[in-house]
Amino acid sequence: MIGIVDYGAGNIASVSNALAFIGCDASIVSSPGELDRCDGLVFPGVGSFGAMVETLEARSLYDPLKEKISEGTPFLGICLGLQLLFDGSEESPDHKGFGIFKGNAKRFSQGKVPQIGWNSVEPVGGAISGGWAYFVHSYKIDECEHALAHTDYFGAYVSAVKKDNITALQFHPEKSGPYGLSLLRWWTSCLQKE
Repeated sequence: MIGIVDYGAGNIASVSNALAFIGCDASIVSSPGELDRCDGLVFPGVGSFGAMVETLEARSLYDPLKEKISEGTPFLGICLGLQLLFDGSEESPDHKGFGIFKGNAKRFSQGKVPQIGWNSVEPVGGAISGGWAYFVHSYKIDECEHALAHTDYFGAYVSAVKKDNITALQFHPEKSGPYGLSLLRWWTSCLQKE
């Protein structure tokens, strides 16, 4: 079973619907004990970085979620779920990310902020195909040695990462039409091979 981590994010229903559409057995999980029942975890991150960390801590999910990822549970982070894997964010300097990848999310310094709408996803290597995806974010990761894809918005930034059991997307696959669904299918097929 795939667990969709509930920390109060507004896009949980759309993520759940997208996974159901591609035939996945998924359930919303909101307590540390429920994490243990999951073969894979999806983190549907929206909102502000600081509020996300505070809610995870208030629900006693911060450390257990980090532990499950470090133990090798397949993980898919969406939007803030990608930024959570890094050291932190300029948006909330007093709140720490998981520090699995080095670096901090930085605010876009040009263009309309937040970036809202469709943009191109350009793969790094051949693990995923390129396509057009739906983005809503004000902060970005400039570089990562485990980048799976880049996107350009007044300069290139990391729009997907993958390392071992960890995959994360800066964009919203659940709102990205056939391309987004293809990536969810790809991730779940990787999960089945774990």
